[in-house]
Amino acid sequence: MSPDEIKAVLQAAFDRCDVASCPLCDMQKGILLQILEQIKGSQTGVSDSANPLDELTKQELQAFLEFFKAQEQQDGSWKAQLLNDWLNQNDSGAVQFIRDRYGLSWLNRIEPYHFDKYFTKDVLKLKVGDAPAGSLTIGDRIEICNALWEWVQDNGPCTPEWYPCIVINVNEISDGDSSSTDCIVRFYNGAEFEIQGMYEWNRVHWRRGS
Repeated sequence: MSPDEIKAVLQAAFDRCDVASCPLCDMQKGILLQILEQIKGSQTGVSDSANPLDELTKQELQAFLEFFKAQEQQDGSWKAQLLNDWLNQNDSGAVQFIRDRYGLSWLNRIEPYHFDKYFTKDVLKLKVGDAPAGSLTIGDRIEICNALWEWVQDNGPCTPEWYPCIVINVNEISDGDSSSTDCIVRFYNGAEFEIQGMYEWNRVHWRRGS
């Protein structure tokens, strides 16, 4: 179904809501139509190179990134949550300022890669307690080797391959005099994988993402 066909279906839905005596408000209609425009833009390769996150104040950025990370840890879509709040006219708590000050046009400019700039900074101070210097933080991009789950050899039938993923949880395990760090990562296809001994026996099987 083309974007124009989707727009026609949306308009028909708006009309049916009116007939059923439960019309959508102008803001709700605008949200749905602007999402459609975003889809059309992505299909034509139109992209805004400026980073919308740079427009936030320091306090706003802190609140927004905390909201984003909380949604990621709960396997939720941060943007869908905000749009759902706006469609239902619910308060968005600490990130209500996005709706009040910046609006839907700003929200729709945000792409996943815009967060990369801030994941490389210590914005949220999410490092694990006494983990080694250069420790992983939630949101870090790393690459892991398939040697973690299959037998590989440099010159064998199964050679080492590296897969990009994002860190979604870091957990330090203490057992008496010894300790280790476990990590859960999420691949870009949505699958998740737990790596034990990230800084210990499995350190050779991961590297920082580019």
